[in-house]
Amino acid sequence: MARLADYFVVVGYDLDKRGGSEGQGHILQRFPEKDWEDNPFPQGIELFCQPNGWQLVPERERPSFFVSVLTDINSERHYCACFTFWEGLDNPQLPKAEASEVDEDEVPGLVQPAQVFAPKSLVLVSRLDHTEVFRNCLGLIYAVHVDSLSVPLETVIGNLLTCIIPVAGGSQINESPVCSLNLSVPQALACDWLLGCFQDQPCQEEREESLRTITLGAGDRQVIQTPINDSLPVSGSSVAHLFRQLGIVNVLYLFCAALTEHKILFLSSSYQRLTDACRALLAIMFPLKYSFTYVPILPGKLLEVLSTPTPFIIGVNSFFRSETQELVGSMTLDVIIADLDGGTVTIPECVHISLLPDPLLQQTQTALSMVLDPELEMADHAFPPSSTQPSTLKIQDKEIRAVFLWLFGQLFHGYRWCLHIIRIHPEPVIRFHKAAFLGQRALTEDDFLMKVLDGMAFAGFISERGPPYRPTDLFDDLIANQVERIRQEECSPHKVMNHIKELAEQLFKNENPYPAVAMHKVQRPAESPGHNDPKNLAMFPLLDDVTVQLFIDHAAAKLQTAPPVVKAELKGMVPSGPPLGDIVDRHGHVLANSARRLEVVRNCITYIFDNKMLEAKKLMPAVLRALKGRAARVCLTQELNQHVLQNRAVLDDQQFDYIVRMMNCTLQDCSHMDEHGIAAILLPLVTAFCRKLGAGITQFAYSCVQEHMVWTNMQFWEAMFYSDVQNHIRALYLEADGGEQSIAQECGPAAGGQELLGALELASEQSRLWPTLSKEQQSERVQKEESTVFSQAIHYANRMSYLLLPLDTSKNRLLNRSGIGDVESVSNSYVTNSIAGSMAESYDTESGFEDAESSDVANSVVRFINRFVDKVCNESGVTNEHLKALHTMIPDIVQMHIETLDAVHRESKRLPPIQKPKLLRPILLAGEELVMDGMRVHLISDGREEATGALGGPALLPAEGAIFLTTYRLIFKGTPNDPLVGEQVVTRSFPIASLTKEKRISVSLSMDQFIQEGLQLRSCTFQLLKIAFDEEVASDLAEVFRKHMHKLRYPQHVQGTFAFTVGQSGKTLVEHKTKDKNQSIKTLSKNLVKSAKRTIGRQYVTRKKYSPPTWENRSSLQSELDEDELSVSEELDQGSLTLSSTIRSSDRQTMSNVVERACCRDYQRLGLGTLSNSLTRSKNEPFRISTVNRMYTVCRSYPGLLIVPQSIPDSTIQRISRCYRQNRFPVVCWRNSRTKAVLLRSAGLHAKGVVGFFKSPNATSAGPSQADSTSLEQEKYMQAIISSMPSYCEPSGRNTLGGFTSTHMSTSDSSDKLRQPKIGALMKQVMGGKEDVPGTFSRGALGQRARVISLSQPRVSGKARNPPGGKWGSIRGSGRLSAYNPEVGNRLSSKESPQPNGGPSEALFLRQQRAYLYIIGDKTQLKGGKQDSFQQWEVVPIEVCDVRQVKNSFKKLIKACVPSSATSEPSMTFHRCLEESEWMCLLHRVLQVSVLVVELLDTGSSVMVSLEDGWDVTTQVVSLVQLLSDPYYRTFDGFRLLVEKEWLSFGHRFSHRGAQTLASQSSGFTPVFLQFLDCVHQIHLQFPMEFEFSQYYLKFLAYHYVSNRFRTFLLDSDYERIELGVLYEEKGERKNPQVCKSVWDYIDRLNKKTPIFFNYMFSPEDEEVLRPYSFISNLKVWDFYTEETLSEGPSYDWELVQRGRQERLAEEVPDKPDTTTPKSQRRIVWPCYDSRSRVVPDAITKLLQDLQSLEAELGMPPEKWKDTWDKIKANQRAEAKLENRPSFNSSLLMSSNLSHQRRSQGVYLPESGVGSSINLAMDRETSTTSTPVAGRPSTSTLYSQFQSTESENRSFEGILFKKGALLKPWKPRWFVLDKTKHQLRYYETRQDKECKGVIELAEVESVIPGTPTMGAPKNIEEKAFFDLKTTKRVYNFCAQDSPNAQLWMDSIQSCLSDA
Repeated sequence: MARLADYFVVVGYDLDKRGGSEGQGHILQRFPEKDWEDNPFPQGIELFCQPNGWQLVPERERPSFFVSVLTDINSERHYCACFTFWEGLDNPQLPKAEASEVDEDEVPGLVQPAQVFAPKSLVLVSRLDHTEVFRNCLGLIYAVHVDSLSVPLETVIGNLLTCIIPVAGGSQINESPVCSLNLSVPQALACDWLLGCFQDQPCQEEREESLRTITLGAGDRQVIQTPINDSLPVSGSSVAHLFRQLGIVNVLYLFCAALTEHKILFLSSSYQRLTDACRALLAIMFPLKYSFTYVPILPGKLLEVLSTPTPFIIGVNSFFRSETQELVGSMTLDVIIADLDGGTVTIPECVHISLLPDPLLQQTQTALSMVLDPELEMADHAFPPSSTQPSTLKIQDKEIRAVFLWLFGQLFHGYRWCLHIIRIHPEPVIRFHKAAFLGQRALTEDDFLMKVLDGMAFAGFISERGPPYRPTDLFDDLIANQVERIRQEECSPHKVMNHIKELAEQLFKNENPYPAVAMHKVQRPAESPGHNDPKNLAMFPLLDDVTVQLFIDHAAAKLQTAPPVVKAELKGMVPSGPPLGDIVDRHGHVLANSARRLEVVRNCITYIFDNKMLEAKKLMPAVLRALKGRAARVCLTQELNQHVLQNRAVLDDQQFDYIVRMMNCTLQDCSHMDEHGIAAILLPLVTAFCRKLGAGITQFAYSCVQEHMVWTNMQFWEAMFYSDVQNHIRALYLEADGGEQSIAQECGPAAGGQELLGALELASEQSRLWPTLSKEQQSERVQKEESTVFSQAIHYANRMSYLLLPLDTSKNRLLNRSGIGDVESVSNSYVTNSIAGSMAESYDTESGFEDAESSDVANSVVRFINRFVDKVCNESGVTNEHLKALHTMIPDIVQMHIETLDAVHRESKRLPPIQKPKLLRPILLAGEELVMDGMRVHLISDGREEATGALGGPALLPAEGAIFLTTYRLIFKGTPNDPLVGEQVVTRSFPIASLTKEKRISVSLSMDQFIQEGLQLRSCTFQLLKIAFDEEVASDLAEVFRKHMHKLRYPQHVQGTFAFTVGQSGKTLVEHKTKDKNQSIKTLSKNLVKSAKRTIGRQYVTRKKYSPPTWENRSSLQSELDEDELSVSEELDQGSLTLSSTIRSSDRQTMSNVVERACCRDYQRLGLGTLSNSLTRSKNEPFRISTVNRMYTVCRSYPGLLIVPQSIPDSTIQRISRCYRQNRFPVVCWRNSRTKAVLLRSAGLHAKGVVGFFKSPNATSAGPSQADSTSLEQEKYMQAIISSMPSYCEPSGRNTLGGFTSTHMSTSDSSDKLRQPKIGALMKQVMGGKEDVPGTFSRGALGQRARVISLSQPRVSGKARNPPGGKWGSIRGSGRLSAYNPEVGNRLSSKESPQPNGGPSEALFLRQQRAYLYIIGDKTQLKGGKQDSFQQWEVVPIEVCDVRQVKNSFKKLIKACVPSSATSEPSMTFHRCLEESEWMCLLHRVLQVSVLVVELLDTGSSVMVSLEDGWDVTTQVVSLVQLLSDPYYRTFDGFRLLVEKEWLSFGHRFSHRGAQTLASQSSGFTPVFLQFLDCVHQIHLQFPMEFEFSQYYLKFLAYHYVSNRFRTFLLDSDYERIELGVLYEEKGERKNPQVCKSVWDYIDRLNKKTPIFFNYMFSPEDEEVLRPYSFISNLKVWDFYTEETLSEGPSYDWELVQRGRQERLAEEVPDKPDTTTPKSQRRIVWPCYDSRSRVVPDAITKLLQDLQSLEAELGMPPEKWKDTWDKIKANQRAEAKLENRPSFNSSLLMSSNLSHQRRSQGVYLPESGVGSSINLAMDRETSTTSTPVAGRPSTSTLYSQFQSTESENRSFEGILFKKGALLKPWKPRWFVLDKTKHQLRYYETRQDKECKGVIELAEVESVIPGTPTMGAPKNIEEKAFFDLKTTKRVYNFCAQDSPNAQLWMDSIQSCLSDA
């Protein structure tokens, strides 16, 4: 029973304290004046009556009502119902209090301006929440006052304060009330009569019914419906209103936010709505109760409360919106704001609300929408039902609450199975096992549930609902009896709705037990006073407190005399519901392991205990795999349990090792929470299994399984402790009751089902009996329970010390994680017997800190156990004496255990160590030294599947071996763990200089199941070493290894790299001469550098004093000079007067080296200028070699000698260079020998130079005159280059396209016209494909008009002119290149054929000219420039790939080719990652630009490549262009020269891009050169017969350019190389055999020994220009990125591979003598292990090898392979000539291996039998020397001696179309096949007497059907084409039709066979 109202208060406006804008309220009267003992008067009511502040208003407002909620210090809620009305005041300025009286004689309706209205509030304070009753009661009091009823107000208030009603429990019987109030009873006695009902009612139910009807004695009557069960919240219709205001999703957000303890703020302009919304939110949280700050209406004066750091639910009036937002904004913005009026919920960005787990969220939303909007489901029905109105608000409210109740039923089902009852008497103490609950629900990862279970609300839920003996409610029933129903209904929303409706009905019944009763009779004011109320109200009178107090005292006296009302609480045992396990099993989460796997685990354990160790060893890997699953782990623990007798199981060493390994594996995959209870079941076992080490010394398993996070987790120990205590207390009462005597003391899901049930049942029974026991029995039980807990605490102190103290307490191993409990790193303490004598021991024992450390270990363990004991003992109610005893005991327990462990540790070290594979030593290079000796490691498999056996074959990884760090490499050498391949050797290594990323990792080794410290090392040679250090390697040793590795990877200076340090500490004896010579060159180069430094910034300096080198040095230099047959002179330059006219002798000596290095021979070969002694040089030469940069003063990164136009003086060059980035001005690097077009390279222009460069000459310049002169000089420079071209010198060549050809080009005139569309298409693709963008640069006098024309005829079809044959590949436009200057492309693609529509061709309108010089520039650099209409150059803007792009692309490429871990995600497949890396796109772009440049050069335009800084993309493009255009660069010598010239001399920044030193470490690795090599590889694949070198040669360079083994690719420019003295030393030291400093020397040397670099298919065509396809679909992934050979490591250090093979052969020899059994010739080749090219060599290599071995057997001196090869070729040719038959083309020997053959070729085998030997012949007789072949003489001169006469024997004749030589079109010719002369001749026409050319049939190799090539005759079927292949070239023919073609082929074939 409870009072309906505790206090009645009248609060008014305080006239005395008003000041400023805001007034105050004060309590005028309160009843009763004394506080109730059980409920003191709440403070601060005045604030809550007027939350917006007390203010006077000019007009009367309507009365208002709302309920505020105050919370007292005991967390009790007080409901303050405020009824506010307004009273008139006279002029408030008057200080008198009488002014509050109103003069009633005033004329009504005339409101004086002076009159104002003050608020007055009537407040009821109650602990019950009956909003409507309060509204009625206060309204009645107001009505009595306003209408001046006869009832005294004191009586009404007295009755109100003496009303007693039941808190809950109206009966369920729907009857009409028996007690109807007799209104004739005097009002004063009405309450007495009411009290009399207590005695008079015959039964409890009737009494309750009578108490439900109350009256206040003013002719009123109210029925109060008290809820049946007060544990369920009462919500009225507030929940339904909340959902209507905010919507489903928003309320769900608020619901989840409240449960996960966020701050929630409601805003509304209505107070009552704020209260209702807060009440609703609390109602849907049932059965959880909100325990943080809860203020539904917060007064404005208390807004600071919002800045509290704790969670809250607060309501604030919208009036304060701005103040609220300021407050919230000044905080950390972590408040969720729900605006009830606007229907919005605002969640700040920093707040993350965890939502319900997925299926539940969806189901809840569906159910809510079915409740709130039932029409939604029918909305699409063709025949919707007549009406599907939602339920009434009150019913809907309960339905929504039912949804949330159902939701909690699903969330919390089975929670009672995870309760631990640890005390029953005097009060039950219950703990919840969170980890087990989450584990069995398989929700360990769920963020929402985790937060809810950790929250305060759930803690309250457990303490309230945990006790097993208590009254139950609807939620308990749901959890106990309806879980199964909920689970079955999950998939059917309609069944869910039925269930929800049933629950809603129960909720409604609880809140409205008597819905039929509605006897409300409450007086309302006759006419509520509004704004225009004519009558003026009297003031609310002062009440007589004595009268009211009498009422209260009278009622209190009555209550004391009345017998106490005892409503028997219906307590009972709370049912637990179905256990969790079954449910989860049906979901299939647990039964992941098949029965077969469990069988394997059982068998293995049986073998171990039967001592069948060999069998157990075989099964072990399978067992360790199986133990990943939970079922197998449980099975393991059950099996092990069976082998424990009396808590002990003694094993031998091997058994012990196996059992420990399995335990470690089991614990390895347990999280620190141990949600599956595996660690819990293992805990008793690790103290049971042991082995004897010596007399009285036993080692238990716990000392070997300590390295798992679970042991350092306090929550795990608490759960374990509570679980054990529960078992013991259960046993205690079972024994007391004479029940079972033996109780299993294990715990956890395996054996816990029945036990747990028993414990709660037993506790419930004991709680029921407790009141019936005597005091002695009660205290005895309390004492027994307490001592049980105490003894368990001692037991656990011991257990924890077992698992927390490491075996070797001198090592702070487990505890080095900054105190136990930190979840940090993981190393391994499997210290059984393998740690003996390891380095780790010596490291620690030498430190001398053993005592300090061991005590430190002890202290931290003691602290941890003390913390644990304090917590559990306080919670379980252990007495203070016992607790003190425990604290004194713990240090002794720990110390005692440490002493025991010392003995165990000492004995365990004496055990023989486990046999580990011996460490294999690697083979080292000459001069390579070990920095750190081998450390035992495990090589773990990464994402490459070949080595793990995933693609078939044995698992080569993981392997055990050692890691070695040398001055040059990082090497792993070891043997696989898999016993099937245990005898193989696995090697993985890479140069230390190629290390790109090092990362620490934690690795679990599948065999030993320890978590190891490891390293993941990635190399840019596409290798990955993933290693885990063995337990014998001390962690500080691993750290030392890392430091050494970093030191070697990033030396302070480039001289610290291996190429410089090699052999320094080795041989000290060096020949004196070499040394001296070397010294002199070094001093010389130093002088050179000094002088260069002096002259920086000046044009030239005449040095007065110079000490020439000594005579010997000079003579040695002179001899070199003479070898070169070159001398240097400088031309006297008119432009600069300061220049000395001759070069001094000292300069000349320096220059000799510069000349050699600057590849002058190549320039001479190209005809680009010579160095002669005479000062007078032929002025006819267009170019000269300038020595302006000989001191590296003009440009640091350029070579000393440069090719510039003849007419440009050096002074101009110095000025021009400043306009270019890095001073890299344009220089010539190659000239086309046919068209004489030149290729120039430079850096991009400085930004300021761009506009000046392109501005028209007559523009006024605002800048200084110097800028003008520079731009003019630049123009001169360009003009000089253009003038050097023969085509420019022609008078007609200025204006027309036709005149662009000159005499030396007349032969290719017609072909040029055919080629132009191609270039245009190319240009468009390079610059971007869109044709509708107007060009930025326009050329020609008719620029605008030209543009119109070129855009109006965009159809440039090159299909017919672009056949697939020949050496041409088209380029697909890349989407990345945006359109920039389409006009250039359109103009270049203009063609002279008539348009399809019959109109005249473009050329008739405007015969546009082509530029003489194209500048390939960066699009971003060229914006805003304006092209001069009369200049002869044109800019082609392209987008270049930035260096950052290359760097990022390479990183992704490495990860794609060498992934660090295997993944099955579809987004992570190799091809997907390759595509994302965009590496192929970058190659495509570089090749595309290169092919465009080749085309432009080939058509006679010069090209200047002017991109970025001129040392990355520029170098790539320029090198590729030369490689494609000039066959010389496709030989060994040529390619070397190309790299030396373009990459080394022209200053590609190898050191910087390769991050070779500490300084460049931050810039990262950018493989620009590798990209170039990849492009060469792509071209090589498409033209395999054009390269003298093989693919291996390219891989070799790709490997060694980052390896730092050679000095070739070190440093960033020639200047830096001279400074270090390494540029010219290579010659001097070439005699030293120990080390090769130059990669080229090494390649030469190796090439002489073995044909590994040679391409047997090399048979080039003369002057062949290559045009590769650059489609991405034509590009292949380079196998350099993906292949590896684990048997021997990378094959690029040839000596190592050879020595390794010899050693392996030597090992295999002893097995040979057993020759009785025939030995199989078959050999298994494993992917990624064997080198396939070595095991299965190609035919030629095999024959050469056989030849060598035969020579060795016969004792003959071995012949060099090249000599053999050349001899065979020569013989073959001679035979072919003698026998006059076509030779077998040797290049076909390997054609079957080609993926993409780009040369049309055919095979013809003669009928005569081929001899036994294979005929080898080469196509060309020219040797592979460096000198280029002179141009082929024209066919007419060759065959002019043949004169034809009419009398010739013409066997067959007719017209054939013949494709001309390179660049020539198809032409019809009259062909004559002459059997007699064995010739095929051709004439211009049939009548022509002079033969145009002859094909000797003796040279014909084959005749095969052909395909139409570019420019072939149209409208002729494909079969009419055929090709004739001779030893020199391929002829393409086309007959009139296919029969004709067949006739020709047959005739030629018969001629050949007749021969």
